[in-house]
Amino acid sequence: MGIRIVEFGVDRSVATMPVEGNTQPVGLLHGGAYVVLGESLGSMSANLVAGPGRLAVGVDINATHTASATSGVVTGVCTPVHLGRTLTVHEIAIENEAGRRCSTVRITNLIKDAPGL
Repeated sequence: MGIRIVEFGVDRSVATMPVEGNTQPVGLLHGGAYVVLGESLGSMSANLVAGPGRLAVGVDINATHTASATSGVVTGVCTPVHLGRTLTVHEIAIENEAGRRCSTVRITNLIKDAPGL
């Protein structure tokens, strides 16, 4: 997928992903690729919040695609909507190089004790 983490923290995480190699047959960035970028950012951010001995696992994800990317890279910015003890919700806004939002992904993660602990 070529995802690169640019910034990683509790309040904001940012990553980029190239369009090339992640397109559907007509040359647009595949909708599933937007979701992969969103889930990667949201799950990693939730696991950061979970802390030692705890694990965040996705229980819901949705995406709304509002524009297309055909070249260059897209950038995903992940921000928390809710950071609870057992649930987190993150929104990931994904933009093309022109700054136009192409997709909005929302992911909910359940935080639980890691297996074997």
